[in-house]
Amino acid sequence: MWSCIYLSMLLFAWKDISVAAKAADSSDSIFLPSQTGSRSPVCSAQDPNLNYRPVIGILSHPGDGASGRLTNDTSSTYIAASYVKFAEAGGARVIPLIYNEPEELLFQKLELVNGVIFTGGWAKKYEYFETVKKIFNKALERNDAGEHFPVYGICLGFELMSIIISQNRDILERFDAEDNASSLQFVDNVNLEGTLFQRFPPPLLKKVSTDCLVMQKHKYGITPANFQGNPALSSFFEILTTCIDENSKTYVSTVKAKRYPITGFQWHPEKNAFEWGSSAIPHSEDAIQVTQHAANYLVSEARKSLNRAPPKKVLSNLIYNYKPTYCGYAGRGYDEVYIFTQPRSRF
Repeated sequence: MWSCIYLSMLLFAWKDISVAAKAADSSDSIFLPSQTGSRSPVCSAQDPNLNYRPVIGILSHPGDGASGRLTNDTSSTYIAASYVKFAEAGGARVIPLIYNEPEELLFQKLELVNGVIFTGGWAKKYEYFETVKKIFNKALERNDAGEHFPVYGICLGFELMSIIISQNRDILERFDAEDNASSLQFVDNVNLEGTLFQRFPPPLLKKVSTDCLVMQKHKYGITPANFQGNPALSSFFEILTTCIDENSKTYVSTVKAKRYPITGFQWHPEKNAFEWGSSAIPHSEDAIQVTQHAANYLVSEARKSLNRAPPKKVLSNLIYNYKPTYCGYAGRGYDEVYIFTQPRSRF
């Protein structure tokens, strides 16, 4: 009996030794402190072609983000803090681009950033639209000149890009998707290489197409047929996903530019992790991963930007120079907003 026990112990010991040996031979093995000894960690050299201190410009939107409940200053503009946190989650800092400040100042700030976010909202006309159009065209110019300059258009931001590219103010259609979570339906034979979805782990990629992991909050959109039927839009963008509204009407939900690092979202990648005002917003671990991967993709694209702005000018214009206002007591809308009532810059 003792010989059997001893033999069993030897077999277990041999298995442990074999596993340890295989682990030691693997380049992916984890070393214990006793195995590394006094060896210093190896710090990988940074890629000189990448910018490890990227800055994202976020364009402000008219109003205070709370229908005038926070300020009665009609010239005020705002940025929901969720967009700022979204960019920061990917590893970037943020400079607010205040849409109604003097154009010269606005474009000086644009020279400091490595990418731009056009946020959600309601404004589609007048000065705001013209400002979005000028910044969007400047982004195209910078890319055409050789700089990798990414743009994210989210909800209204995507809608405005669609109007600008199509040169058709009536391109948008009404949809019923004002406050609901949904899945994303990938189009047939879609190529995800080079898109934000390329980095999604396969299980998450499957879940986002079957589970309600993205937040919808919009009244307008474009059907795939009308999108593809517009020569300007179909030649500029590739449709990646579609969604279905509350009336079973299909709309384009994610697009990627064919020649530029520009992504359009009809859904809100920032809300899952950073907004709590609506009970419909998904907050599961999978939903948070969707937010994080979308943020990581934006900032990974911004790191490719060749622009290296003077550090002092960047510091003088960062969002850190402003304080957010908490407005989540009502349980609807945004949780925090940055409100801008006058330009603040040290140019």
